Amino acid sequence: MNENFNSLKKELMQLKHRSRIKDIFFVILIIVIYFLSKQNSFRYDKIIRVQGIVVEDANGKERILIGAPIPYAKNRARTDTTKIKETWGKRFGEKYMNWYREYNHKANGMVILDENGWDKVIVGDPAPDPIIGKRIGNSTGIIVNDKTGLERTGYGILDVNGSDRVVLGLDNGNGTEGATLSLMPDGTTGLNLNSDNQTIFIGKAAKGNWNSPDKEEFHGIIIRDVEKGEKIITQEN
Repeated sequence: MNENFNSLKKELMQLKHRSRIKDIFFVILIIVIYFLSKQNSFRYDKIIRVQGIVVEDANGKERILIGAPIPYAKNRARTDTTKIKETWGKRFGEKYMNWYREYNHKANGMVILDENGWDKVIVGDPAPDPIIGKRIGNSTGIIVNDKTGLERTGYGILDVNGSDRVVLGLDNGNGTEGATLSLMPDGTTGLNLNSDNQTIFIGKAAKGNWNSPDKEEFHGIIIRDVEKGEKIITQEN
């Protein structure tokens, strides 16, 4: 009798032990599932949704503007009328400030400022107007400016009345185009090189395009006198 009781007692203890192990395992499983769910939630929380970001340097000056549109920055020379008047107003006179008020200074994308607040690198859609004139259409692309905010090179797509022009440009220090590689909606594809005295076009000019010497479709090289607008050399095919 005692022997049977002891055997039953032993089996009961074993069942309790197994039940305790199952309980512990179940609790551990719940904890693991909980932390895994929190980890997944944290992973998705890494997506940051904001309208704008301003990055400052060690001196507290705004240096990088990111947004749609880019946020206002008091250090940005482009939107500082006093600084614009001192820099560009003196260069072009009072009429310049009237023109300047019509320029688009906004951008969807990113603008990198130098320590003086001038726009140096712009990646945008659309990008702001050049500091010396309005664009003939919305520009999507990359722009690099000099230390006074003057556009010196850019690559992008220019939407002119619904038609796209793909352009890579290198500008002179006075704001005029030095070299331009372009693909036009009319099929014109070529390289324009401009100097003080001559302009050179290399490529295909579509019928009616201003690059064509006789307004007919042209393939070749054209050199023109800048002042007279006359052909100096025309070499086809």
